[in-house]
Parts: sequence; structure tokens; C-alpha cells
Amino acid sequence: MSVVTVVTEVTEVTRSTETGLDPVVETPARRLHLVPDACTPPTALQHKGIPLTAHHELGVPTVHRTVVDFANFDHGATSPALRTVEQTVAAVQRVSGSVHRGAGHTSRQTTQWFEAARKEVGAFVGAREDDYVVFTRNTTDALRLLANALPRRTQVFTWDSAHHAAQFAWAGRSIHRLPIPASTQDALDLLTQALESSTAESKLVVITGACNVTGEVWPVAELAAIATEFGARTVLDAAHLAPHHPVDIDELGVDYVALSGHKTYAPYGAGALVGRGDWLDEANPYLPAGGATRAVGTRAVEWNVGPARHEGGTPNAVGAIALASACSTLRKHHDAIAAHEAVLHERLRGGLAAIPGVRLVSVLGPERPNVGVVTFTVDGFDCSLVSQVLSDEHGIAVRDGKFCAHRLCDQVVGGCAVRASIGLATQPHHVERLIDAVRRLVEQGPTLEYVHTPGEGWSAPSDPRDLAEPLPW
Repeated sequence: MSVVTVVTEVTEVTRSTETGLDPVVETPARRLHLVPDACTPPTALQHKGIPLTAHHELGVPTVHRTVVDFANFDHGATSPALRTVEQTVAAVQRVSGSVHRGAGHTSRQTTQWFEAARKEVGAFVGAREDDYVVFTRNTTDALRLLANALPRRTQVFTWDSAHHAAQFAWAGRSIHRLPIPASTQDALDLLTQALESSTAESKLVVITGACNVTGEVWPVAELAAIATEFGARTVLDAAHLAPHHPVDIDELGVDYVALSGHKTYAPYGAGALVGRGDWLDEANPYLPAGGATRAVGTRAVEWNVGPARHEGGTPNAVGAIALASACSTLRKHHDAIAAHEAVLHERLRGGLAAIPGVRLVSVLGPERPNVGVVTFTVDGFDCSLVSQVLSDEHGIAVRDGKFCAHRLCDQVVGGCAVRASIGLATQPHHVERLIDAVRRLVEQGPTLEYVHTPGEGWSAPSDPRDLAEPLPW
């Protein structure tokens, strides 16, 4: 792939501290910009029905003194905002006002959009008519909210393969930890055996939608059916499933769904818990503050019911509306997105598997449906070094480590691994670049000499880049 390096000068303006208006200092600030000639044009992606993200025209510098278009294989950690979401945020910011109880125009408009966002997010996961949609900060926060609402002496069932958020949200509760299953059937059998031996009156099963380490889709409906058979409720951790695969509460038979905006092509700081309202109405408010109160007397407080009970304080209205915008776009383009990701995943998996010394990681087996994740190790190379070389020398972003799932990685991988997670910012030539980069690393090693510093990771002392960027404000 040929690339073009373009260095542009932008002006950073400092305003007068006296007037706050007049520009008095102008400082050149170096910026790198790229319009790569080998990229798929945005119009072509749109023609295929694939939504665009903020990363589609992003260039990044490499140690070879070139700039390449950013190859994003880190969607499993955080996905870039959709262009439609950027437009939504800009529209909201122009008229943003206080949410609820305000008589002014901006307050009424923002409140209208905020409550419409609740309905849109609910529709995205197939919420039933009487389900609540409670806005939270992320999936971790949503699960912790549910933990706050569990009846006393509820027994929680969770797998050792789950993300830490799904394992540790239940502090102070009776927790039954299920071992990492060796197959889909093993997962079903382990849950059946655990529920058969439980004498708890109230039970909650925490189900992973898609494994955040390997991308494998879990048998959600089958696990939910077993839970229902034994009188247990279920919560689906859909953080890694919802951005790639349709989620329908009723079809899956789950009681609650938790998801994050920052993994669903929306900005940081917004998520949701969607599901049954009875436990939520009976629980103490998650955030006891203004908005959660119905009436406050000298001796008692009457709390609201419904989502407002747990959304105390001024909510992140912009984040909630942005999440709804992302959900709306994903729903409209699901078929095109699924086809796009399936082709890329098949090629990436096959290409990496064909490289000697590269070992792919799976838990339930490679035949399971996958949300576009390929996790691997490279014989003879530390996983963090692989990640750093791919970034420094090829402009490729992957994730390395144990992915907030230490028990799974220690048992299945034997330590850390490299995770390449596909999403809407990933294009076909990015896949070819990643396969070629890993092959070159195996055959030739890094092009620079890297050193490891405890606490800081790998770096190349001879790296010629100046990566300092001016502050964005």
C-alpha cells in the first residue's frame, strides 16, 4: 500500500486573559494528516450500507517516517463514534438544557430527546412493553445497579470465563462460580448441575453474550431456558454482543440486558440496564439524590418508581442520546454490518492460522459463531511486544494482555495474548496489512530494537517519531 505523508500547520490561539476575546498569541502546532490512495473511499462504504466512523480518515505515523491510515483492530475495547453519532451530539449541544422539570425551551427539547432515547435503546435490545431502560455509565455500572437491586439472599451464578465486570459486581452476595466450560454442551451441563443443587429462593444467572477474549457467541437462549426451568432470573452481559449481533430480550428469554455505549459506536460515559422493573422498584435508589425523589418530608423520603428511581442527579443526557443514535444506526444497517464483519473475520482468522508459530485461542470451539474477534499468540514473542511492533511499524491497533478476564486467560492461554477485534472502522486492506505484519514479525523479527521497561512496556530507543500532540482544547 502506498502512503502519503502530509504535515500541516494549524494555528493554536491563546485568548487575552483581560478581555477573553482577542487572540494575542499564535503558536504553530504540528499535525499529521493523511488521505491514503489505497483506502476504500467513504462513498464506496456508504454505497454498501456500511456506516462510517470517526476513524475512516485517520492517519497515524510509523517508525518508518511514513503515515498510514489507521488500522483499528481494537473495537472490543472501545469503538470509534459513528459519523451519525457525531452529528447527533453536535445537534444536542446546540440546544442542550436541563433534563426534566424545566419550563424553558432547551430543557423541554433535551428532555424530549432524552426520553425518546430511552425508547430507542429499549427497541435496540427488544425490550418488552413494561421493561425499564435505566441509563448508566457503562456495562459495569449497569450490572452493579442490578446487584444493588437484588433481593436479600439472592444467589448469583457466574462463570470464571466472564469479564471481571460480570464476576465482581455482586460483592456481598452469595456467588456460585462455574468453571470455564470446555464446550457449549459443557456450559449447559454446568449450569444445570449448579441450579439443581441450589436451595436459594432467589437466583440470578449472569450470561455472557459474546466472550470478550475470543469473540465466541455463547448459547444465550439455551442457558436462559435452563435458568427459567429452575426459577432463576437472568442478566445478559451484551457489551461485546450488541454492537455486532441482534439482541432481543423476549426471543432470548432473558430478564435483563446490560450494555455500554463506548463499545457500541457512541462516546464514553453512557450505558444502560434494560429489563424487568419489579426488583428495581423495590430496591433502594442506586443514586439517592435529586430526580430520584418524589417527596421529601422532615422524617421520611418517598422515592420515585421507574428508571428515575436509579438515575439521581443530572443525567448524562448527551451520552444517552448519542447511545440511542448509535443504536438506531446499527439497527438500520444490521445486515450490511454483519456481512462486512463476517468476510473480514473469515479472512483474518484463516490468514493468521496459516502463519507458522501463530496459535489461535478459543474456549467453546472454533465452530461457534463469532463477533469478529481473533485472539492469538506468537511463539517466541511476548504478546505486548507483538502489539507494540504492530502499532509502531505498521499503524495497526490491537489489544494485548488478559482482557479483564484473568481466570480465562491463565487457564486457556497460559498468560497473555493478542486480540484483534473487527468493527466498522476495519477495512479489507487492514486485514491484509495485519496478516502481512504478523508474518513479517515471525519471519524477520522487528525492524527496530525494542527494550522492555517495567511498568512502561516495550519501546524502541531509536524511534524517530515525535508523538506529542497539542491539547485538543
